[in-house]
Formats: sequence, structure tokens, C-alpha cells
Amino acid sequence: MGGMKLETFSYLPPLSREQVERQVRYIIEKGLIPAIEYTYSPGPQETYWTMWDLPLFDVREAEEVLKELEACRQAHPGAYIKLIGYDARKQGQVVSFVVHRPS
Repeated sequence: MGGMKLETFSYLPPLSREQVERQVRYIIEKGLIPAIEYTYSPGPQETYWTMWDLPLFDVREAEEVLKELEACRQAHPGAYIKLIGYDARKQGQVVSFVVHRPS
């Protein structure tokens, strides 16, 4: 990845599982809809990522989202994976950050 920066938190060291869990809880507490996307070639010209399954509309617990993130990692270990929080009222994503970068 070198010097390329991706989304929110990209200037920080990789988030730990606990830090990701806190962000997931924040997304759920704010009433946002969590979703997971991945890509093998991120970059400024690559604006479309592939969605992992459907958005998690009825999720109530952070652990459910973390299990889906892990399933996506297992299925796509060489991909960049990001977590998104969609706002149904605004009809768009309001939170987006990378939770997995391939080694």
C-alpha cells in the first residue's frame, strides 16, 4: 500500500479488534446500517468496491458484524475490506473506513 491513504482512520496504525468493535458499536448506536465491502485494487480511480452479502439491516450486536467481517477476511484474505455505516434518512454512507489490509 505504501503511501496511499484510504478513507477515515487511514493515517493511523491499523485498528485493533477492540477498536473496530468500538466503531461497530458506534455505528449501531447511531442507528446506521452496517455494511461490508472489499476490493483487490483500491485507489483514487477505483470508487466501486464489491459488497459482501447484504447490508446488516437488523443487526443489534457488534459481534454479528465482527463475525461477518471475519467471514469476509477468510473468503478474501488478499483484499482490502472496509466497514460502512449507511444512514437511511440521508440515503447514503456517513462512515467508511478500512478494517483489513492484505500483507
